[in-house]
Amino acid sequence: MLTLHGVSKSYGDRVLFADAALQVNTGDRIGLVGPNGAGKSTLFGLILGEEPADEGRIVRDRDAKIGFLPQESAPVGDESVVEIACAISPDFVALMRKVKAWDQGHPAEAVHPEELHDDVHERFHEQNGYMVEAKAKQILAGLGFKPEHFDRPAKELSGGWVMRAHLARLLVQEPDLLMLDEPTNHLDLESLLWFQQYLQGYPGAILVISHDREFLNELVTAIVEIRNRKLVRFTGNYDRYLVQRDAADAQQLAAFKTQQKEIAHLQAFVDRFKAKASKASQAQSKLKQIERIERVEAPVADDKKVGFRFPQPIRSGQRVIWLAGVHFAYGNTPVYRGVDLEVERGERIVLVGPNGAGKSTLLKLLADKLQPQKGERGLGHNVSVGYYSQYRVDMLKPERTVLAEALDTEAKVNEQQVRTLLGSFLFSGDSVFKKVDVLSGGEKSRLALVKLLLSPPNLLLMDEPTTHLDMGSIDALVDALKQFEGTLVFISHDVHFIRSLANKVLHVANGVLTPYLGDYAFYLQKTKAESARAALTAGGVGGKAAPKEPKPAKGGAAAAATTAAPAAAPAAAPKPAAGGVPIDRDKQKLVKKLQQQVEKIEQQIELAEQTKAALQQQLEDPALWHDAARADEVQKDFASVGSVLTQLTAQWEQAAAQLEQVERG
Repeated sequence: MLTLHGVSKSYGDRVLFADAALQVNTGDRIGLVGPNGAGKSTLFGLILGEEPADEGRIVRDRDAKIGFLPQESAPVGDESVVEIACAISPDFVALMRKVKAWDQGHPAEAVHPEELHDDVHERFHEQNGYMVEAKAKQILAGLGFKPEHFDRPAKELSGGWVMRAHLARLLVQEPDLLMLDEPTNHLDLESLLWFQQYLQGYPGAILVISHDREFLNELVTAIVEIRNRKLVRFTGNYDRYLVQRDAADAQQLAAFKTQQKEIAHLQAFVDRFKAKASKASQAQSKLKQIERIERVEAPVADDKKVGFRFPQPIRSGQRVIWLAGVHFAYGNTPVYRGVDLEVERGERIVLVGPNGAGKSTLLKLLADKLQPQKGERGLGHNVSVGYYSQYRVDMLKPERTVLAEALDTEAKVNEQQVRTLLGSFLFSGDSVFKKVDVLSGGEKSRLALVKLLLSPPNLLLMDEPTTHLDMGSIDALVDALKQFEGTLVFISHDVHFIRSLANKVLHVANGVLTPYLGDYAFYLQKTKAESARAALTAGGVGGKAAPKEPKPAKGGAAAAATTAAPAAAPAAAPKPAAGGVPIDRDKQKLVKKLQQQVEKIEQQIELAEQTKAALQQQLEDPALWHDAARADEVQKDFASVGSVLTQLTAQWEQAAAQLEQVERG
């Protein structure tokens, strides 16, 4: 389908590719990796014909269709969301509008009298128009769009939602080769899971750039690494690639050292005897032998990884932060009612749960960015709080330069120290004088981390810290946080990041906090989750059921949260009543417990229904759509509540059936 032969590409004296080769066949699932600046986006440009190679050939099958999703800035015109998704050819959307105009009884779009009704519909049918539209709507729904938003003008949407619409267009087109540049950046966890499953059944080939290890592990069957200006192919997913790469590095290093010893030995002979007439010819022969040796290059480390470590903060008290009886709502939409939480020194807690369940809200309550309507937030002895927001633009002043923004800190540091730290985050040379408002998402992420590191807290609250970081930066952040001696509470969709850091998991759903007193592997084991990724957004056990019955928790756990109850002891034999008829007290207890469980679920259903109604009212308010970010948030909350309601209803049916069975028995 696609072949690269001996491709070379340079920019001035900077060589990106030299005699590079690549073969992409039908059905291939390839992840393209390499450090920042290695040439991943340039390679995409070469394949797409956007720029020429200096040398070599790029051969595409004549009939092969290639589809490409850029990382940012897909174009937007006057199309609706569904029209973007249906744009399988240049004239299809125009034809689609004409058919809809005819069907609605006012064919204003068919401006030419010779365009007869039957002709328009015939051409639409020839292109499977109705099937295309149905497929587009199905894919849009999978990517998080609600049916009532299909006909919205795309220009009213935020950039992330526009990118989703263009992603839907590519999936509807179904090109033979699908090229994706960081496709998961604009997806929430639930739509990412759907997208990942959809791609697993995709009929064509896929070439993808992604910093998401879990996504690559689940999707690709080969990794192509840009290494020493070549394209080196490894079989397997990302984790398998890491093992093979380390083995290849070790082998290459051994070959390099062996060759260097051989060259040094030959050079020593030349240096010793080149001036002696009796040995001059031999010395010259050795010199030519050195020149003929095909050099083995030393393995090149990812020297552009972000290298940093936290200055260690002052030690806090054992009790770091707590919430007691906290109520919080957005307008008439309740999120928490009487929630309790306690965090102790040294804990590294990851918040998991469905989208819209209130994880970011909980983090903001802890950070004092939101104030509860009822209840209290308390800080322990010597506690200083640092908050890293998912929405970095809220934290940075766009009119400042990178250096000026980094210098705006309470820390006693000079300009040289700040520039050194900025250099560790790839802000070198004149890039420190760039204005914040022209920075990319990844650059803003790194700058926000710099600001946080310059004022090291002993309580760190982080909302999606890995978004827009590359793999090297994520690994460096993991290394730094492993050394961090303070307390950490964070939200992340990066499974690798969570596995590396979390020593406790707090599940958030339906206003209830459920602690799991172990790392992420422990949480997966206890919840019997379907997958490590699915568990992040699960409404409850295994991604299907709700959390178990709440019990007060002690010692750093959420006091109102639920914990797994210990296994029950064997039931004692029922004692006879005074009249000699045995009373099954264990049955009575079980019935009472099940009745309480059914009542609790009914209360949760009522609360969810109230929340859904309030969100529906907001969505019907035209004023909401003037604030794209808020509209996106409300849409996510509405989708999440609908999912929660479905889960709660299933739980209620199961509990009610169990209660009826026990009562009969």
